[in-house]
Amino acid sequence: MIIQGQVLGGYPRSRYVRRALRRLEQGEISAVELAGVLNQASSAVIGAQVSQGFPYVVDGMLDWHDIFRPFAEAWRNVTPTGLLRYFDNNFFYRIPLFTGEPEPTDPVLAPRVLSYSQVAEPAKLKVVVPGPVTFTLMSRNESGISDEELAEAIANLLADEVEKAVKAGAGFVQVDEPILSEPKATRDHALLAAELAGVIASRSGSAETMLSVYFYPPKPEVYEALLEARVDYLMVDLVAAGSKGLEVITGKGAGEGLALGVIDARSIYSESLEKVEAPVRRIVESVKPEKIILTTSTWLDLIPYRYALRKTALLGRYTYALAEKLGAQIAVAGG
Repeated sequence: MIIQGQVLGGYPRSRYVRRALRRLEQGEISAVELAGVLNQASSAVIGAQVSQGFPYVVDGMLDWHDIFRPFAEAWRNVTPTGLLRYFDNNFFYRIPLFTGEPEPTDPVLAPRVLSYSQVAEPAKLKVVVPGPVTFTLMSRNESGISDEELAEAIANLLADEVEKAVKAGAGFVQVDEPILSEPKATRDHALLAAELAGVIASRSGSAETMLSVYFYPPKPEVYEALLEARVDYLMVDLVAAGSKGLEVITGKGAGEGLALGVIDARSIYSESLEKVEAPVRRIVESVKPEKIILTTSTWLDLIPYRYALRKTALLGRYTYALAEKLGAQIAVAGG
């Protein structure tokens, strides 16, 4: 069995970055000056992950206001509109409004990969995209096509994005479908998400791929359908809802690779190694996955910056400790 550590997604903005954004709004600095601040801050976030030996790192997405906005602003026939609460978090996103089938313009991900690949050495960058089903169901669809057709169109655009990003040097592709953690999520939603994640993964070349569901473990029938996804890893949040994530995995089995959200990304408090080890050991003994990613329960941008850095270090330390305890091989940057 091979174990690696990996942060799931974006980081919070430091006080320095928040101040720079306010100064831009007030006309006190230029967009070029802000870009320099973001470059320095992103490099620091990348360095925090590289120092833990993670083979794949995120750039922090510090300039992303929400997971949909970069794509909603880049594509034709879609516009960010009013604010809405993002699941059960103290965080809001702008609702994408689709007025026609979306069309691509300039790529969103590839320039980021080109900018930060050298900073990430010896690790490779991971790119994260919103899942087509989550994107569709959390948008307003006035495009004249069905939700399923819109999700398929989004998947094709994201597949183009991913293909360009991998050619630019990305080594890992993550597709986020948090809508599937909701009680209203159905098996049909999950089957469509699995199919479209496969469409994106099919354009990912040699990069590893993951379908992630967080904020709450998926229902058993939803999880079972997600096992059909043609991706390398399926991610489940083991922090939320007590033992439900553990129960759904041990009850329904797993594919070749599992990603386990074991570090609570919505709490500033540090969990003990024993608390993290217990469900991981149970899953290893029960379903015997060939590959495991230990990760955060969701993106780290929901807690203050200094605690996000602390959680990153905790994830790195526990990954090494559990690899040793479980007799597993550890995957590290450049290894």
